Amino acid sequence: MTTDTYWAGVDRFRAVASASPRRAALLFAAGSAAESLPHYRTLTYGQLDDWSEVIAERLTAAGVFSGCRVIVLILPGPELYAVMLGLFKIGAVPVVIDPGMGLRKMLRCLRSADATAFIGIPQAHLARVILRRYFRDVRVLVTVGRRWLWFGDTLARWGRTPAGRRPAARVPAPDGDPLLVAFTTGSTGPAKAVELTHGNLTAMVDQVHDARDRVPPDTSLITLPLVGLLDLLLGSRCVLPPLTPGRVGSTDPAHVVDAITRFGVRTMFASPAVLVPLLEHLQRHRVRLPSLWSVFSGGAPVSDRCIAGLRTVLEPHAQVFAGYGSTEALPMATIESRELLDGLADRAHSGDGTCLGKPVNGVRARIVALTDEPIATWAQARARAGELAATRGVGELVVAGPNVSTRYYWPPAANATGKIADGDVIWHRTGDLAWIDDDGRIWFCGRKSQRVETPRGPMFTVQIEQVFNVVPGVARTALVGTGPIGSQRPVLCVELEPGADRSTVEPRLRARGAEFDLTAPISEFRFHPAFPVDIRHNAKIGREQLAHWVTQQRTAGAT
Repeated sequence: MTTDTYWAGVDRFRAVASASPRRAALLFAAGSAAESLPHYRTLTYGQLDDWSEVIAERLTAAGVFSGCRVIVLILPGPELYAVMLGLFKIGAVPVVIDPGMGLRKMLRCLRSADATAFIGIPQAHLARVILRRYFRDVRVLVTVGRRWLWFGDTLARWGRTPAGRRPAARVPAPDGDPLLVAFTTGSTGPAKAVELTHGNLTAMVDQVHDARDRVPPDTSLITLPLVGLLDLLLGSRCVLPPLTPGRVGSTDPAHVVDAITRFGVRTMFASPAVLVPLLEHLQRHRVRLPSLWSVFSGGAPVSDRCIAGLRTVLEPHAQVFAGYGSTEALPMATIESRELLDGLADRAHSGDGTCLGKPVNGVRARIVALTDEPIATWAQARARAGELAATRGVGELVVAGPNVSTRYYWPPAANATGKIADGDVIWHRTGDLAWIDDDGRIWFCGRKSQRVETPRGPMFTVQIEQVFNVVPGVARTALVGTGPIGSQRPVLCVELEPGADRSTVEPRLRARGAEFDLTAPISEFRFHPAFPVDIRHNAKIGREQLAHWVTQQRTAGAT
């Protein structure tokens, strides 16, 4: 007989809902006023607790039990949070797919889910109907929005008031049981299904709390739903500004400023694609944000130019953190702006890579020699340690800790290439290239899959790009390689700042490259109008697309 379980983290949410049922849980944009600023509506902790209880009741009645996988394909908003909490309350396993990842990738992810239930927006259900052969085991259908030509129920018809009696008592699931399946973006390879356990998410809550020195967040601006879920367990009022999945970089900075000032936001998490326009807006309009105490950047490396700029426009007491994490492990490392700007950023401009800071509490980090082959055991990793000398100590970063996923749900082959067994410990291979200094700080040098393999040896993207990014007129750069692996030609793609003149910038780039042995092999520079970026954070550069573009440019004879 299956034991009815739930995620113990829900107890934190219920404690807030019980003690302060009228406290705002979600403040979400709902339409725009005439002056183009959004209206906001409020959902309290008590209301969200009741709504998620209804969802838990109805799913249980429909035969969704602890351990059942449930596809969740909902746009960020109050419905997503209610559904996720409802699933956590009954120990079901949400399979969360980003609607912004594109149809082809999304269908591959949906096919692999092997789910019992499907909760999604109408467009997602339409894809399910068209490709019904992939979803033969799905027997519970719930539409968030208007139901079209398919069976099932709608979330709206379920209402938001519980039946009046709580379900039979459940017990907290063991830490090792799966709680959530989340997909990587697939921006640097096929999207993978990451299995996160009850223990993983519980550790994430504590580590996010530690990152803020265990000061309650009070009011958070949310641009990543997972962060919103964690902050709800810490009693935060979560502000959800208008965002478009897949295009967070197009978020209007005026809306972000409005949300921060209107609700007194104390902390925010955002990708560089949101922070850079926000900084430019604050500088241009000379706006101050006195309530903002902490800013966390993630999703891709944030430039020290952006961090230094934020320090000038925020209050002196504000903290600005460059964070490092992934779908498999959030967070892994953080560094505060004062430490970063005290000489570490200058080292990045000389070719050391980007300093990510030290691992967060409970996370251990190591470096293994650069290889695309599986490393089954730590003994095998140790045997290759001597190879690091050939890459100046740069290798693949591996991490282990209570918040680190130890297993991919799909594809199974990803476990062979992405995990290393070390007794009872499983090390996660991040796919990121880095080195660790004598003080334990991690220096990020680029993605392993994007390294450029030249006849002189490998060149690492971020390590190279940071040298060139300081050239006046340069917005950002991207190193790519063309030609066969092992004899690739390094090419630096350049995105200019608005108004910058290519004829002025290019000689500066060549002179800058000649200053360092690391960058001396680069002789080809290609100017691109706007780099392709990932769909989740709009910040990771699509270097694979740029390499293809360079090849096309050469074929067309462009300079």
